[in-house]
Amino acid sequence: MATTRKLVVEVVDAKDLTPKDGHGTSSPYVVLDYYGQRRRTRTIVRDLNPVWNETLEFSLAKRPSHQLFTDVLELDMYHDKNFGQTRRNNFLGRIRLGSDQFVGQGEEALIYYPLEKKSLFNLVQGEIGLRVYYADEKPPPLKPTVAPLETVVEEKTEETKAEGPDESKPPPETNDIPAEVKETVKPPQPPPEESSPAEGPKPDEEASPPLQENATVGGEEPPASESDKNEAEAKPVEEPPQNQPDGEDIVLESEDTMSWASAPRSPLPEVIISRSVSGSIPETKNGPQPLRRSVSETASYTSEISDVSTIERSTFDLVEKMHYVFIRVVKARSLPTSGSPVTKISLSGTMIQSKPARKTSCFEWDQTFAFLRDSPDLSSSPILEISVWDSSTGIETSQFLGGICFDVSEIPLRDPPDSPLAPQWYRLEGGGAHNSDLMLATWTGTQADESFPDAWKTDTAGNVTARAKVYMSSKLWYLRATVIEAQDLLPPQLTAFKEASFQLKAQLGSQVQKTKSAVTRNGAPSWNEDLLFVAAEPFSDQLVFTLEYRTSKGPVTVGMARVPLSAIERRVDDRLVASRWLGLEDPNDEKRGNRSRVHIRLCFDGGYHVMDEAAHVCSDYRPTARQLWKPAVGIVELGIIGCKNLLPMKTVNGKGSTDAYTVAKYGSKWVRTRTVSDSLDPKWNEQYTWKVYDPCTVLTIGVFDSWGVYEVDGGKEATRQDLRIGKVRIRISTLETGKAYRNTYPLLMLVNGGVKKLGEIELAVRFVRTAPPLDFLHVYTQPLLPLMHHIKPLSLFQEDMLRNTAVKILAAHLSRSEPPLRPEIVRYMLDADTHTFSMRKVRANWLRIVNVVAGMVDVVRWVDDTRFWKNPTSTLLVHALVVMLIWFPDLIVPTLAFYLFVIGAWNYRFRSRAALPHFDPRLSLADAADRDELDEEFDVVPSNRPPEMVRLRYDKLRNVGARVQTILGEVAAQGEKMQALVTWRDPRATGIFVGLCFFVALVLYLVPTKMVAMASGFYYFRHPIFRDRKPSPVLNFFRRLPSLSDRLM
Repeated sequence: MATTRKLVVEVVDAKDLTPKDGHGTSSPYVVLDYYGQRRRTRTIVRDLNPVWNETLEFSLAKRPSHQLFTDVLELDMYHDKNFGQTRRNNFLGRIRLGSDQFVGQGEEALIYYPLEKKSLFNLVQGEIGLRVYYADEKPPPLKPTVAPLETVVEEKTEETKAEGPDESKPPPETNDIPAEVKETVKPPQPPPEESSPAEGPKPDEEASPPLQENATVGGEEPPASESDKNEAEAKPVEEPPQNQPDGEDIVLESEDTMSWASAPRSPLPEVIISRSVSGSIPETKNGPQPLRRSVSETASYTSEISDVSTIERSTFDLVEKMHYVFIRVVKARSLPTSGSPVTKISLSGTMIQSKPARKTSCFEWDQTFAFLRDSPDLSSSPILEISVWDSSTGIETSQFLGGICFDVSEIPLRDPPDSPLAPQWYRLEGGGAHNSDLMLATWTGTQADESFPDAWKTDTAGNVTARAKVYMSSKLWYLRATVIEAQDLLPPQLTAFKEASFQLKAQLGSQVQKTKSAVTRNGAPSWNEDLLFVAAEPFSDQLVFTLEYRTSKGPVTVGMARVPLSAIERRVDDRLVASRWLGLEDPNDEKRGNRSRVHIRLCFDGGYHVMDEAAHVCSDYRPTARQLWKPAVGIVELGIIGCKNLLPMKTVNGKGSTDAYTVAKYGSKWVRTRTVSDSLDPKWNEQYTWKVYDPCTVLTIGVFDSWGVYEVDGGKEATRQDLRIGKVRIRISTLETGKAYRNTYPLLMLVNGGVKKLGEIELAVRFVRTAPPLDFLHVYTQPLLPLMHHIKPLSLFQEDMLRNTAVKILAAHLSRSEPPLRPEIVRYMLDADTHTFSMRKVRANWLRIVNVVAGMVDVVRWVDDTRFWKNPTSTLLVHALVVMLIWFPDLIVPTLAFYLFVIGAWNYRFRSRAALPHFDPRLSLADAADRDELDEEFDVVPSNRPPEMVRLRYDKLRNVGARVQTILGEVAAQGEKMQALVTWRDPRATGIFVGLCFFVALVLYLVPTKMVAMASGFYYFRHPIFRDRKPSPVLNFFRRLPSLSDRLM
């Protein structure tokens, strides 16, 4: 039985509302509007924190088809004038929700939305808690038709057709809210489908569905006779409409829904003229209607599969067109064989063979083959040969059954959005086939053809794992388990006064977390610890809790408890969810009862972003909960053109070869190009798009060499990992809007011998902004990570542990796809193995710090040269500037801002206009790295190097650690000297400092501040003849202050 979809809104509660009744409170109720369908909650009397807990449902049948992706739910909150000294229903706030915040049933979560103003002068505060989701409902079973009700419906329909709506009737009065939601308005007549599900469709009703719908469900009914009015008033009492809460609920629908219904169009046959490429007379056939492309056909090149948005066909304008000759072999009939024949196709010296045919009423293949043409020039006339062979007698002794030849210059050219060519029957010639026919279609197209992804291609050698695919990462959640306490845990052998240590272990799949050991004497330990896990949808696992009693001989299991993940609540903020008591089962006998229990609070935290990449190269910062996603601000398009000058990555049969493919990752969408077999200059020319939600993200592209072609043979090569060729990162914020970048990037790999260039990759990338300019710039003012990362931040240890777990889950998920995305590919793309110790990276980061501080050092040197009068003109100008800023201090901030503006405008001339930023071997110190340092960087943990080498590296690390220790000690000593100024650690020094501070305070009280500042400035910039070569007294005094270094052992 077909199901009907509906939109469900759970109005839970509201907080901190504005008082509107004149006594410091309000009596709020909520009105929701969804395409003319209005629902109202009951009124909560005199409560600024009302709780409704009502469920309101809306039918999706009233939604126009052209507004499928722009659903809008409007919510208004009012104060009921019947409670309080008010003459109208005062406005308390409103919200508008879009379709991007609606989720399916099971993914909903309680979200609090801040109430918004209707106009500038409204006083609105507070927030409302809602759950909004789509739900599927099966219609009730049919029942016998009620005759009296049919009569009423037919009479009402006839009256509506005859009279129509009365536009002259004045609408009822309203106070700040629409008249349809006032309690004094008469409820409409409920639809007969709801009041009597047994009624089936009638011929008259099918003839005019819009009129009948308006007559029985419309918001404002036309004027009718007195008896009809009485029936309309009595009917809602006898049969109340469905989906209304108890109380004063009113359900009205606007009559604008009439315009949404349209009469069905009768399909018209289309005449398709198909041309016989063998030179025969064209045939005219009445073909079927052209089929529209489905999402699955274009998803590889257009947009994310998970995004519900309008699909637009990519124009492939970033890549070069590659022309292919497509041959689709469908079936054959009247072949003189009882076996499973095969077809052989030959073009330009390349011959391929189809799979054996399936025997039904005909011999069926339904395979598509794509032969690459070097150029679209059709002046040359190669011959396309298609033959049918009977392979039942053996491959070498196959019997020729017939064939057909085509002139490639006469094959028609097809370019989407043209409809696919209809296959035709062709008579086989030669061999043993006298009346045999072969159904096929052949055309010339490009890689934009919808048959291209699943076709057999000459450049992939027909490898089934070489197809281009789009992968979606599984949706990851943080699972938070708060272990509060336990009760009745005393083992029988313990007394009530003996201490016992307990520990709770939680396990989810391969993830194991443990609490700290809690010591208790009464058998009720308390922990209050949070344990975090990573869980992937769909939730099919169980969270297992094991309580252990710690003894000197080892842990003893007290009991176990299991919780299915599907029963755990989801949240999107930091509100507390309801806790639960879990009874512990005996691990040896599950049927045996156990009085012990543990107090747990479980929830899925949808407000976090589950990190699977390093923070500085992350491609997505959105939270897990879809309700919290912001609209996309743009689209990034990537054209993967090809590689040049690749090095042979493996040796097969004594010959070096490379089977290259490319993987690109942005957000949750992964794309993989087809694998080009045995080519050092592969060409892909594939184009993909992603939605951009934050411009400060990174697009990652990696090139790999595949061993998948040998998996079919099942040899030793089948177990080998795909080899890395190189990687490219493109930061979206560095791209100008609407500009296409086409550059060649070197593919660099850092190996034990140093940096090695394995080839080059040519990419084209373009960023298109879809958001308004102000909204796009507003993104730069928002926090990078979701709000939960700031409300309840995770520690660095937790982030690293959870990230490693997320990488393992994603690698396992993508490796189960077809074709699989191997775990080593996922780990390399996510940089899961780049956090190992490296002396090269330590020196590179130190040089980065020096480069950042170099600007400040230059400023200090300039000031020092100025105060020593090395450039007298500059020093005199600085004196004038000091006088101006002292006497006019309001100019300090504007002068500083103007100075920074001048620096930025000056550097604009020297901005980089070359290729996009890429890996820099010089910045990474990869060119100057020592071989021993590289060998140490690539060493595994624990090390497998000889003991002598490990000892030398350890001694070297100790020397580096000694230098770091000295620097840290100096920094700590300077801070301790600052503390010693007022701690009286040196009584004389502290006395001098305190007395000097008192003297300075008196001087500043008596002398104007500007005079003191000017005197200090002139003293600082005094001429060298008035200076002493010794350090200043202030610096000498600070250096003499004591620190705690002399107390270290």
